[in-house]
Amino acid sequence: MSPTARRWAVSIAALSVLLVLYSCSGPSAPQPGTPAFLWNAAKESWAAGEYADTADRLDDLLAKDEGEYAPRALPWALVATSGLADGYMEAADAYQKGVKANKGGAEALRREMVRYHDAATRLILRFADKFESLNKLKLEAVPLAFPFPKGSAAEVPTLATISTGRMPPAALVESALRMELDRAMILAAARAAGCPDDAAKAAALVGAANATAPRDAFQLAMARELFTMAEMFSRDKLNDLEKRAILCDRAEKALQGLPESDGSRELTDRITAAKKGMGKKS
Repeated sequence: MSPTARRWAVSIAALSVLLVLYSCSGPSAPQPGTPAFLWNAAKESWAAGEYADTADRLDDLLAKDEGEYAPRALPWALVATSGLADGYMEAADAYQKGVKANKGGAEALRREMVRYHDAATRLILRFADKFESLNKLKLEAVPLAFPFPKGSAAEVPTLATISTGRMPPAALVESALRMELDRAMILAAARAAGCPDDAAKAAALVGAANATAPRDAFQLAMARELFTMAEMFSRDKLNDLEKRAILCDRAEKALQGLPESDGSRELTDRITAAKKGMGKKS
């Protein structure tokens, strides 16, 4: 080997050693299954619009962590789970209306309605259980540690068509559900931010660094969610008054300790009326 070649070989070897030492001394990636790994996975799935995966990763994280990540992960998990539940409820409602409007072609519509009702029921029960953990977090301000969801808050045209009794092609069925889940997640994030009727304002608030919501406002929004979910089990929908009563009770409990306001009084009145109605025979 020539002197020049030997010098190149020594230089390359030295550079390789330095790169190895640098990589060893730098920060290592979180190990799979750790809270940090699950937090990063939740952020990635959220950015991709994979909200069910986000909720799963956050639930896995909360099962392992009650300190570092929990104050940020639990509010995010509540938003993700409620948004998914709302999306499936809205889709199921459209198919239920379609079943009533088209008796002759109701079977295909009914299959989708049942599928979405089943998905919504699982998510509602999951949300109700998860909400109980909020009392463990002693926070005056609730972190909104996620980017504002992508998509549109506009109503989905295909679901409006379905509600008239017309069953669209399979590809449109799936795209309509995707759009409805995006829409529902936007509305869930807006409610959490205290802007239920202004998605644009909510996007600016949630998108800000270190975004938070007042604890009382966030808890009132979640209580409203519980009551909205209870309505899916009313007599004219799933007719499961036991689940409806449980969700009404939890919504009522969520209001305890909150300062009295127009919003809390209005929700209390609605819960009281619903509970009285459940005692009457249809």
